[in-house]
Amino acid sequence: MAEFKVVVADPETGETFQREVDGQDANRFLGRELGDEIGGDAVGLSDHTIELTGGSDETGRPMREDVSGTRLKELLLEGGVGFEPSREGERKRITVRGREIDDDIAQINASVVDGDGDGDVAAALGEGDADDDADE
Repeated sequence: MAEFKVVVADPETGETFQREVDGQDANRFLGRELGDEIGGDAVGLSDHTIELTGGSDETGRPMREDVSGTRLKELLLEGGVGFEPSREGERKRITVRGREIDDDIAQINASVVDGDGDGDVAAALGEGDADDDADE
């Protein structure tokens, strides 16, 4: 059975929220690709739509949008997802994972793209004010 850690970003506030999903909620992500939009009810955002923006497998290999399927592939990269060069012109061979989500993925990155309600994402996830009260 699939289990994922889903990191949801709210672009309006710049905050991120982590949710563990398993069972039926995790099955909603299987077979989807990076760039797909799905309903946010799998992570507790029933009035929002989220876009899948990235992820990584259990060994930390990043997903890349330009690699099809779920396969592993070695790419010679000059920069971008999976490699940050330390000097100009540096290239490196990096193993990356394809853009389709399967059981081997451990973390999925998503971004809120549409909210049907006027509510705040933090409030919808049950966070925000509770954190502020604990700091006082």
